[in-house]
Amino acid sequence: MPHKSNMTLLNDDVVDDDQATNLRSTLWLDRVGEVILTFNSNGLSWKLVESLGNDDSNCLGIKCVSKVATEIKLSYVYAIELTDHGLAHISNLPHATEHLLVGHEKKMCRFTVHGFTRSRSQPSQLILVEYTFGHGNLQTCQMWVNQISASLNLEVGRPKNLLVFVHPRSGKSTGRRTWETVAPIFSRAKVETKVIVTERAGQALEVMSSIKNKELNSYDGVVAVGGDGFFNEILNGFLSPRLKAPNPPTPPDFVHLVKDNGDSLVLDEKESVEETSNNSENQFPLISTLEQSGSRISYSCSEDMDPEFPVPNERFRFGIIPSGSTDAIVMCTTGVRDPITSALQIVLGKRVQLDIAQVVRWKTTPTSAVEPYVRYAASFSGYGFYGDVITESEKYRWMGPKRYDYAGTMVFLRHRSYEAEISYLDVESDETNLTSTRNRHGSLLRTLRAPHKPERYICRVNCKVCNEKPDLSTTGVSGLTPHLCSEKRWVKSKGRFLSVGAAVISCRNEKAPDGLVADAHLSDGFLHLILIRDCPHASYLWHLTQLTRRGGSPLNFKFVEHHKTPAFTFTSSGTESVWNLDGEIFQAHQLSAQVFRGLVCMFASGPEV
Repeated sequence: MPHKSNMTLLNDDVVDDDQATNLRSTLWLDRVGEVILTFNSNGLSWKLVESLGNDDSNCLGIKCVSKVATEIKLSYVYAIELTDHGLAHISNLPHATEHLLVGHEKKMCRFTVHGFTRSRSQPSQLILVEYTFGHGNLQTCQMWVNQISASLNLEVGRPKNLLVFVHPRSGKSTGRRTWETVAPIFSRAKVETKVIVTERAGQALEVMSSIKNKELNSYDGVVAVGGDGFFNEILNGFLSPRLKAPNPPTPPDFVHLVKDNGDSLVLDEKESVEETSNNSENQFPLISTLEQSGSRISYSCSEDMDPEFPVPNERFRFGIIPSGSTDAIVMCTTGVRDPITSALQIVLGKRVQLDIAQVVRWKTTPTSAVEPYVRYAASFSGYGFYGDVITESEKYRWMGPKRYDYAGTMVFLRHRSYEAEISYLDVESDETNLTSTRNRHGSLLRTLRAPHKPERYICRVNCKVCNEKPDLSTTGVSGLTPHLCSEKRWVKSKGRFLSVGAAVISCRNEKAPDGLVADAHLSDGFLHLILIRDCPHASYLWHLTQLTRRGGSPLNFKFVEHHKTPAFTFTSSGTESVWNLDGEIFQAHQLSAQVFRGLVCMFASGPEV
């Protein structure tokens, strides 16, 4: 049966007057053939014209269904563009219909729909797809472009203007190349980008600190093309001059070491601190309720900044296009370490809130003066093993990301432990400190083989834990530290530690598929304090091995303490103290830290199941 001439289809365009978004035309789909294309509020769908054959064929009595896509949701479309005249390729038609066509190419006006599909093996990964439709009439193609563009413009939250920082030497020095790969996605989506390629360390921090709020308001967000450390630089440049918040709460015996300026939430001297050691099995008495009447947290701009940019700011979001050594923040917020996926989630305007830790260094060394210095962290703060690894790795920057493996091996072989004192604010909860309680009462063997492990709820898209609204009725706190509530106590832990870590998120990466804490959440208002006490070399190796296994149990050891807490303090007993803050070196003999729930918004949706 001869196919219909393209020119006979010019009057087949149909627009539903009752719903302007309903549109139907007969067009050529590149590499498929003649289709009836329909557009409605859900998206685009198409079906092969009957005269050219069906979607399926019959071979030796076996029905073969075509795997060619037949629809795309509007939420999966990020751009549409008119391509003018060109060749529509139809060489991939089913063999049963190819011989019916005089030629396999048609020259006509074309438009391309740019979208994505999900990987079958990794649902979090988004794969670019494009569908090119052709018609002999330019006005028909323009009508389709206009209609779809109008619908895309109604999609809420999609950015129009972004500030982009590119770290050319991050990871394997692929930052610039990574941006060149994803830049077409932004241009197709008609997202304006101001790109700054950094030339030295600290440049992004300086730019973000000095940029006027009027200019910052002209952007919908900031994108970092680099690793976790580069994002930390941008985050601190943004928050440091704009966020005015009290210092972290501290226990009473911490007060005499620092000069409180009236901002910090300090416990009353009548409240007690419970001290624990490796052998302690006592129950901890609760501390009386904090009086918060005079300690409400306010978030505003400092006096020397334009007061037109509020923090936190739900409209203004941050994006990361991974090009670093570990990219843990991207792994936790998007579910995959893929520049294309991150770029698509940015142009689609995805949104997820992220907890941020405020770390205040009070003293750099034991003999230095008390000079509070504030830094912010989005993923992890670590001391001991973690600080030693980041310090050692600086000697081998020429090795690229492999320097972390080499430095980690060297530090592990040294097996150094450090004397320190940590106090953490314990919040009475059924799910808090399950691991540490089990560790205090069980032997190493029983802990490792415990038949009843607590159920872990992993953070994911539309996470019910992160989406829970905090109850502020009993806290007196205006927003971001809701866990400073009625039942609380300070618990002290002293001794020799191989490492002290505070994870804001799970910190998943390619070497630790479940992260440091598998059930940590993006926005639940908790830090995960992980204390690794001094132990035999082999035991510590066993712990590290568990981190590299999916479904492993790195916290189920007697020498490991795991505490969910909104705040903690740290004091070193040694002469040197180096921390790792989101991959950056941070010297601190004495510090305090707290978490702000959902302080910033990310261009991400969380990992898929």
